[in-house]
Amino acid sequence: MKESCPGSKEITNPSPEDLKCVFCGTVNEIWSDEPDTTCHNCKMTIDRVMKTNCLLWCPAAKECVGAEKYERLTKAMK
Repeated sequence: MKESCPGSKEITNPSPEDLKCVFCGTVNEIWSDEPDTTCHNCKMTIDRVMKTNCLLWCPAAKECVGAEKYERLTKAMK
């Protein structure tokens, strides 16, 4: 079994976080590996700034987190 690096743990094992809607102020749950979510109150899409992580520089990132998640997250960070 291949072991992943400590830097990818937040991506491979996401956790819930609170994100306040900039449109209506409602607090929404968003997972640590999601770049955006839909507000459950006003239905607007709320984005957040994705922090820089190993996906941008590690040559094994795509294999480590999976191609689909890699593409989705690197697109959101650009």
